[in-house]
Amino acid sequence: MERESFENEEIARALNENFIPIKIDREERPDIDRIYMNFVQATTGSGGWPLNVFLTPDLQPMFGGTYWPGPHAVGGVKDQLGFLGVLEKIAKVWKDQQDRCLVSASDILKALKDFTDEGTKGGEDEGLELDLLEEAYEHFMVRYDPLNGGFGSAPKFPTPVNLGFLLRLGTFPATVQDVVGEMECKHANLMVITTLEKMASGGIHDHIGHGFSRYSVTGDWGLPHFEKMLYDQAQLLSIYLDAWLVTGSGKMLDAAKDITDYICLDVLRNPHGGFFSSEDADSLYRKADIEKREGAFYVWTRKEFDMILGEQEASVCARYWNVHRDGNVDPAQDPHDEFIAQNVLSVVSSVKKLSQMYGMNAEKIKGIIDDARKKLLNHRNKERPRPNLDDKIITSWNGLAISGLARAAAILTEVDPERAGICRKNAEEAVAFIRKNLYSENTGVLKRVYRKGPGETTGFADDYAFFISGLLHLYEATFDAGFLQWADILQQKQIELFWDPENGGFFSTAADASDLILRLKDGLDSQEPSTNGISANNLFRLATILGDSKLEERAHQTCSAFSTELLQHPFLFSSLMPSIVASNLGMRSVVLVGSSEDPTIAMHLRKLRSKLLTNTTLVQLDPAKKESFEWLLNKNPLYRELLKMATTEGGKPVVQVCEGTKCLNAFDMSDIESVLEELG
Repeated sequence: MERESFENEEIARALNENFIPIKIDREERPDIDRIYMNFVQATTGSGGWPLNVFLTPDLQPMFGGTYWPGPHAVGGVKDQLGFLGVLEKIAKVWKDQQDRCLVSASDILKALKDFTDEGTKGGEDEGLELDLLEEAYEHFMVRYDPLNGGFGSAPKFPTPVNLGFLLRLGTFPATVQDVVGEMECKHANLMVITTLEKMASGGIHDHIGHGFSRYSVTGDWGLPHFEKMLYDQAQLLSIYLDAWLVTGSGKMLDAAKDITDYICLDVLRNPHGGFFSSEDADSLYRKADIEKREGAFYVWTRKEFDMILGEQEASVCARYWNVHRDGNVDPAQDPHDEFIAQNVLSVVSSVKKLSQMYGMNAEKIKGIIDDARKKLLNHRNKERPRPNLDDKIITSWNGLAISGLARAAAILTEVDPERAGICRKNAEEAVAFIRKNLYSENTGVLKRVYRKGPGETTGFADDYAFFISGLLHLYEATFDAGFLQWADILQQKQIELFWDPENGGFFSTAADASDLILRLKDGLDSQEPSTNGISANNLFRLATILGDSKLEERAHQTCSAFSTELLQHPFLFSSLMPSIVASNLGMRSVVLVGSSEDPTIAMHLRKLRSKLLTNTTLVQLDPAKKESFEWLLNKNPLYRELLKMATTEGGKPVVQVCEGTKCLNAFDMSDIESVLEELG
């Protein structure tokens, strides 16, 4: 529509004579996007982008839709009304029947309010039992694609939040496995690992550079929509780390490392700290071209392979990456003829098979592929214009990236200490950037977005939720109590601004928002986890670390706020499932008191970080750094007792399992493997 309509003079004339056109960046103002997307979905049965909505002067929606073809559009649906026709009809109806339009818009708004209230009134959380996890699993099991991995048919989205839930079924406390079933947990694991392997091999993965595209147009992950989003990289980093912890698979570890390279060493990283939002799908194929094409930066012809790599290397790599003389994109998937003779790279063979086929040893084949990747990357970077970069720095998305990088910093310490250090440095610099540029020390308020300076929009509930989660993960990676203290401060601010005192849970927007007709409450997972799913988990984690029963109560209330819909459709709430577990079984902390250099502390940390922990937080207190966490000792008196034990009884380190302000003596920390299985 940008090319067909918004650059068209006839459209411009019709717009400017009859309307006040306003263009909204949906990433800067997701609150506005959600309200009017709800309207379009309710009135048309579907949604999507570009989202076009016609409003009355007091912001009530009258009519909306997504794509309408411009005056000179090619293709499209036969007899489909064009955008110019839509504008003319709306202008005529408004002129001739304005009163009727206003009444209709008012009725629609009332229906929208009733609809959005439904399901978020909440209730008691006694009905939110562990069998909800089994029901959610069964939904995903039915929709699972055993051939290609993933769920449902094309288009296929990675949905890391769903994969994370399924993978954790086997690592939650043993009680969960008893409820869901041992075989079910194993099958959930299989579904996730197969999906991650297929994605890592598929066209959705950038095999020459780094990172993953937004989604796959085809069910086999072969043809992506080539846009690369920060929030996808951040979440996929976490799920590939999870998968490596569970399986020890080198494929999972390689994919995680690849994503850290894209986030930390490629174009998404702002040199001053923080991460940009995305790279476009479209770009010029050659510098001399004037027309952008989908995926032009990423696709290859066989002729290019021959020219860049030489005959033998090209032959080996073409078999490895599925490159054909006439291209590998189905013409049915190429309505605009953008992929004629082009190849989207997917791994369809193995080093072992190619070794047998070419009569070369495996090391030689691997060397050819590695060398080819470098040559192709060099050619791509030198000869092809890079896709446009969306250089907004969004607080919530940076929170997701900080979480992923902080976890990588902790988990990779033993196997790749250099990379772990890079991840930690980038996470810390992102936190520092947001504190400097998008946070007011005076008011305690976050801002939403930075681009050549902070934007005007204050942060939404998801900015607080995701950033708090990032701070908590960074605390567990560094045990720098400053990150934990800021997480606590921001949690109180999120409660102050967004908490629903009547029904529990967090509204997406603050009560004083003046330009909104609805105040929504985000409970469902989408391309990002739900605000309330992450918030509930933050509350449980902070509650057990700080010994704060009020935070724990709010965590329960957050789950309860969605009980009506949760009981009907638990699969829509994957990010809330860890909190359902915590609400039934409690959340624990493993508290380590002693220096990180102490062999006992170091040994326990290694074992703790080698397991996928969901229902357990980590706290480490170094007596030599007591001044840095004095505030924490005042928050939770338990830590003073443990410090006293560590410093008065011969100075031996202390390792305890605690819940809030109590230590649980039932756990024998000398058998840490059994303890972790029980804790989850």
